[in-house]
Amino acid sequence: MAIPTGRADHPLFDPKQRIKLGIFGTNVSNGCSISTAESSFRPTWEQNLDLALQAEALGFDLLVPVGRWKGFGGETDFNGDCLEVYAWAAALAARTERIHIFATSHVPTVHPIFAAKQAATIDRISNGRFGINVVCGWFTPEMEMFGAQQLPHDERYVRATEWIQVCKRLWQEQGFDYAGQYYQVKGGYMLPKPVQQPYPLLINAGISPAGIDYAAREMDVNFCIVSTLEQGEGLIGQIRAKAAGYGRDIGIMTSAAVVCRSSESEARAVWDHIVARGDMAALDNLLTTFGVQSGSMTPEAARELTERFIVGWGGYPLVGTPQQVAREIGRLADIGVDILLLSWLDYGPELNHFGEQVMPLLKGMGLRT
Repeated sequence: MAIPTGRADHPLFDPKQRIKLGIFGTNVSNGCSISTAESSFRPTWEQNLDLALQAEALGFDLLVPVGRWKGFGGETDFNGDCLEVYAWAAALAARTERIHIFATSHVPTVHPIFAAKQAATIDRISNGRFGINVVCGWFTPEMEMFGAQQLPHDERYVRATEWIQVCKRLWQEQGFDYAGQYYQVKGGYMLPKPVQQPYPLLINAGISPAGIDYAAREMDVNFCIVSTLEQGEGLIGQIRAKAAGYGRDIGIMTSAAVVCRSSESEARAVWDHIVARGDMAALDNLLTTFGVQSGSMTPEAARELTERFIVGWGGYPLVGTPQQVAREIGRLADIGVDILLLSWLDYGPELNHFGEQVMPLLKGMGLRT
């Protein structure tokens, strides 16, 4: 696995674990499934705490929430009921011992001084297990709710560069001035500093040229979309080459939707049921805002993309028996994925099934210890 520059001793990048496993999206209603299919999951504090403790007991490495302020409408108002990410992370940090916890933080909605202070505080609470998933802010209705200007795409990364530079200086320095286009700081000061040095782990999901460049310069991990193994391998190579141009290495994260059953036919039937119960109005709102132009795709590609968003927010499909799921995770590791975030329709029981049936196989394959 790749180890981000300066993170050789960080426990999340222990080379004995060839692929790290995380859980994605438990803080928002419907999780990652844009569907009315039957599920006991609700984004309550009680369920989030239970899932965090369950994941930690099963050996999972990290928890990453969805940063959300508004839902996507439709029958489910997908993700509209959600727990705020910094408070969520702080509470879980106080109740867990080993698992790493991230906050997904929007640049336009949180001032970098406040974000840096919250991060340092949660890093202290967790004794060095906190990180930030930096989001530039793509969901315009959320930005408008805050009265924040929605910048042109590439300009968002200019602002995000200033944002993270202010955070980094607060985490490492005292008494500095900063004069940028978007942020001005006079006498920058912050105590306590984070436990992690030089600062908490940083993730960004950027696969545009501007996004890849931003992650390569400023982040520890790029959260990228793997559509196919071939596409993913090429994209990962591109991301790592860009980081190498800055004299750095970078970790690679992607997400996957898990539908694991005792037979492949049963798993496919469950996948099809989730798709059949898809909240198409919410999906249309999401894809339109996300900028996905399905009209430029072949019908087959559009159908596949639609299904992946309904079942798991566009994540890579892990569908089949425990053996098939484990083999596919191995293929993702082979193309260079270091961290895999998983989601399920019904997190609690399906996470338990994954721990019982898939985890031992991953250990037998040498992917986990």
